[in-house]
Amino acid sequence: MRKANRVKAIIAIAVVISFGAIFSVNAKQKRLRESPEAKKIKAVLDRQVEAWNRRDLEGFMSGYWQSDSLTFYSGGIGVSGWKTTLDRYRNRYMSAGNEMGQLDFSDIQIELLSPTSAFVRGHWRLKMSASEPGGLF
Repeated sequence: MRKANRVKAIIAIAVVISFGAIFSVNAKQKRLRESPEAKKIKAVLDRQVEAWNRRDLEGFMSGYWQSDSLTFYSGGIGVSGWKTTLDRYRNRYMSAGNEMGQLDFSDIQIELLSPTSAFVRGHWRLKMSASEPGGLF
């Protein structure tokens, strides 16, 4: 019995340590998401959604890096340059027979890498009349 009790005690300690580590990581991530920098990034994303939903592609694209070095990937295809990306959006969502739908971002995770850079991930969804495409960014 003593050996069984020791094994149970070791398992219990491991579980407590694991939960402590998980809660510590979650608390750190929450602080990062609530930092002034993360709030500014979230505001950019919110402005992009608002611009898209009022059919303002230039406003939506203001959240992108305005550079010829921008690389944009979607559906297995990559394009280079801010203007090329804007033209791709126009062709795909504003040309005859296409619709923009209502954009929504969710599950946003912001990881601050330095004072001037961050890694942002999330899920996008377009609610359209006949479908709801979505994906990760």
